[in-house]
Amino acid sequence: MRKVRRRHLGLAALAVLVGALAFTAAGCGGGGDSSASGEDWQIEGLGSTLDEIQANARNEGEVNLVIWAGYADKSWADAFTQQTGCQVKTKDGAGSDDMVDQMATGAYDGVSASGDATLRLIARGDVAPVNTDLIPNYADVFEGLKNQSYNSVDGVAYGVPHGRGPNYLVFRNDALPENTDSWASMWDGSQSKLSVYDGPLFIADAAVYLKATQPDLGITDPYRLTDEQFNAAVDLLKEQRPNIAKYWDGATYATQVTTFKSGETTVGTTWPYQVNLMAAEKPPLPVTALKPKEGTTGWSDTWMISSKAANPNCMYLWMDYIISPEANAKVAEYFGEAPSNAKACDLTKDENHCDTYHATDEAWWDDVYYWDTPTADCGDDRGEVCKPYEDWQAAWAEIKG
Repeated sequence: MRKVRRRHLGLAALAVLVGALAFTAAGCGGGGDSSASGEDWQIEGLGSTLDEIQANARNEGEVNLVIWAGYADKSWADAFTQQTGCQVKTKDGAGSDDMVDQMATGAYDGVSASGDATLRLIARGDVAPVNTDLIPNYADVFEGLKNQSYNSVDGVAYGVPHGRGPNYLVFRNDALPENTDSWASMWDGSQSKLSVYDGPLFIADAAVYLKATQPDLGITDPYRLTDEQFNAAVDLLKEQRPNIAKYWDGATYATQVTTFKSGETTVGTTWPYQVNLMAAEKPPLPVTALKPKEGTTGWSDTWMISSKAANPNCMYLWMDYIISPEANAKVAEYFGEAPSNAKACDLTKDENHCDTYHATDEAWWDDVYYWDTPTADCGDDRGEVCKPYEDWQAAWAEIKG
């Protein structure tokens, strides 16, 4: 896994992210991932022991979630209900911005948040730190997914890791040679039927390419960009814009299969989920998907609990259940990702699943840059001179036109 700097984001850095919203980071810096100190993790109505949580959950009877589509499939949600008495109710998020907006309403107990949403949710006070001692399956989560810049603050966990995956380069085999190993075709103007993720975080994809091909820019983290670095990425995206045939996002990603099947798009960025759908077509689509030599962006999603959760006990049980070996194995195979629980690898139907998705090969993730929330704080000795997320949003709107 790529080594993530310990970014101790305090009030000033997060205030830049969300304007006038106040935020105080819980816990203390240094060391490994830990539960929230004192009563910081307490939410009104939440039991203080696992026995109390289980008893209280029977009275709550439900949990309301904002999710990436497919993260709470009925087949494993029903098993959770049988075990806990909590009925699972879900709303699919259209993307990270939509999930942040939905959580702000206070109508949901939790969310499966990607890294470009997590720090915003923390900064706004919409999610609470968690007591991992009350989430037994957390002990078996891969250490490389704990205490990361997108799911913890000052060593305090704000949720539990769901799984991880890369953003692959995908191409029809009649568009590029099968031995293609570079993002160059996405950026050099040679392809005019591009399929691109629709969101401000795609600016980071341009930054990853520039990091490899223009080292003089000095890019070290594609989510922490100075003016010069950011402007270079934006200019590259503007050059690419005429060649984009179709955008896709968190609500429309399955449509990418249709456009690749018809030939409307031939080269693009994708998730392993769409790759699996393409392989399941009859006949399978003639495509290749891979992590290029320059590295790539990716995602490691986090289940987070609302600070205003009406059903906090059911949410705690859900966070523990969804990262249990049994449930996590099912989720990982369904969506096409590496599970977060190491014990899940022994329970996947495909005995090679964890090898295919590099679940235990930490070195493979060294050049996968998980989605993160851009902040003015660069997280290093540059100080607060990086472009915050609102600048990414404004630039993306300009790029799309």
